[in-house]
Amino acid sequence: DSRVPANDIVNLLPGELFVHRNIANVVVHTDLNCLSVIQFAIDLLKVKHILVVGHYGCSGVHAAMTDKRVGLADNWLRHVKDVHQKHERYLGELIPSPKRHDRLCELNVIEQVVNVCETTIVQDAWARGQDLTVHGWTYRLETGLVNDLGMSISSPEEMNIRYAKSLSRYDAE
Repeated sequence: DSRVPANDIVNLLPGELFVHRNIANVVVHTDLNCLSVIQFAIDLLKVKHILVVGHYGCSGVHAAMTDKRVGLADNWLRHVKDVHQKHERYLGELIPSPKRHDRLCELNVIEQVVNVCETTIVQDAWARGQDLTVHGWTYRLETGLVNDLGMSISSPEEMNIRYAKSLSRYDAE
């Protein structure tokens, strides 16, 4: 969220974090802006960690949950609507709406971590043995607390295991 400096969330000094933002932190394999940021960070800056950080109360996620048209952004938010449809079984029973919204924020981050990991950029980095981990977190603006969603992936072999484990926490509820 643009209201919170990203370096404050992870307690780093300004300039120690390379940040890319968009509505609802969506990672699309045709978004050259996002892919360029990932490629620059991995290949030139040699980052070891990529953080996909969503936040509770996200207006983009909220817009994706409604049937209201918001204009051009509807095309972008279609990706979040797809996450909603894919994981309806984890959302359907949740009433009231704030809990449902929080859950979709989490599921969206989980899916975007997978999308980052499936980019050719990350796959190539892992293939050449580069030390790189992609993490999925959510952040609560009101408390400043970070929630680790259990999506820390350091290799292609870990992806399906972490994904299943992250989703299994919702089966237990």
